[in-house]
Amino acid sequence: QVQLVESGGGVVQAGGSLSVSCAASRYNTSNYCMAWFRQAPGKEREGVARINSMGATAYADSVEGRFSISRDNAKNTLNLQMNSLKPEDTAMYYCAARTSTTCLAFLTSAYTYWGQGTQVTVSS
Repeated sequence: QVQLVESGGGVVQAGGSLSVSCAASRYNTSNYCMAWFRQAPGKEREGVARINSMGATAYADSVEGRFSISRDNAKNTLNLQMNSLKPEDTAMYYCAARTSTTCLAFLTSAYTYWGQGTQVTVSS
């Protein structure tokens, strides 16, 4: 079992930056695919960024060039650095883990573990 806890959410002005983090209850998750998803009220949950066991990353087109995902396997933490934030980035951000070394798509059903989410609000 793996428990994920997000932190770092808050309110930021458009154009600003914010970083959210995810801590895992286990430290042997280096071979997991990790990802960030987000969901705004009334909208579908969408993938934002993912990182595989080798550190390879992938981003949604909407955040490419603005967001950066990273992981610290020694600390079992996941981070999402968000820059040049836009009001449309406002959502609940969720950390997710897949018990696989690969993660080739943003599919909510493919992820076994989820955090409770942290709210990110971008004001205009």
